[in-house]
Amino acid sequence: MGMKVYEYNRCSTCRKALKYLDDKGVDYKALDITEQAPSVAELKKMLKFYDGDIKRLFNTSGVQYRELKMKDKIKTIKKDDALKLLSGNGKLVKRPFLIDKDFGIVGFKEDEWANHF
Repeated sequence: MGMKVYEYNRCSTCRKALKYLDDKGVDYKALDITEQAPSVAELKKMLKFYDGDIKRLFNTSGVQYRELKMKDKIKTIKKDDALKLLSGNGKLVKRPFLIDKDFGIVGFKEDEWANHF
């Protein structure tokens, strides 16, 4: 698998992240997260990079997160249920969601990304 970046074109943070990768000459495949969410396998892999902290994978500032009252549910939701929910609704996933063979990053903080590129 090559590097994938799940992103949303109306997301300014996603645009900054893609520009960052382009400026660095990084080869990646951009996928619209609203049309194709990360798979359960990709979410599980990302979860390992974040020490199992499922909340890190959620777009906690998103409309869907608020509408589904995830702030309350996140405390008690089973991991498998959360992964199924995320894989079925890309708007719930923190973006950009960059997954590669050996690492993954959610969100865009330039200093964090600089550790990999």
